[in-house]
Amino acid sequence: MAPEDVWKADGTRAFLLAQRLSPSAFRAALMSVPPLDRDAWVDRVLGIEQSVDDGPELPRGCAPYLPCPVDAVLAMLEQAAMDAMDVFVDVGFGMGRTGLLVHFLTGAAVIGIEIQSALVAVARDLAREFKLKRFAVVQGDASQLARYVVIGSVFFFYCPFSGHRLNQLVDDLQPIARTRQLRLCGVSTAIPCRSWLHSVPGARADVTVSRTHVHSTFSRVGAVELAQPESQLS
Repeated sequence: MAPEDVWKADGTRAFLLAQRLSPSAFRAALMSVPPLDRDAWVDRVLGIEQSVDDGPELPRGCAPYLPCPVDAVLAMLEQAAMDAMDVFVDVGFGMGRTGLLVHFLTGAAVIGIEIQSALVAVARDLAREFKLKRFAVVQGDASQLARYVVIGSVFFFYCPFSGHRLNQLVDDLQPIARTRQLRLCGVSTAIPCRSWLHSVPGARADVTVSRTHVHSTFSRVGAVELAQPESQLS
């Protein structure tokens, strides 16, 4: 990164830690960074210095931890039309990098599900460091737990697993879709086709967004109010 971008990252981090930076200001700072430097810039802002090795809790057939590219997250947010009233559910949360980025860019509540305890510990430490209140980290198998996050409005998949696990999880979300409109978002992950889903056009081939057909009078404000701190969800 150029020196001016390093200084900008450190200043942005200071404002976030002081809870004095709006989503629009954070987005403006991020978008001023050259695309090739954005991943390193975000890591510096968040204080992520190195990755964590995968542990024995990772089930066979599940993808190892790999952070989602920042520009893919930006494209997903635009395609899914996310805002502060959403509850973003990250299936395979990792260290929480995507969840933090989504929260700082949109103000949305975030619930992350991650099976590996070492990654959960890092994500919770980051949430505490930034004093986040609408940000919860749940430890467990996302393929089994996502169906219980009934307040979720956006479900995100970045290669957590495929095949039967992914198909079953999508089927498990159908009861939630009967109560309100959901968006299922994948980066490098094709959302399985279902009669109750239709795809939302986008500019990137590696970003897939599907929206449910159901329209509901469900209050998204109520959904946000129900998002609880990690101590009540873990």
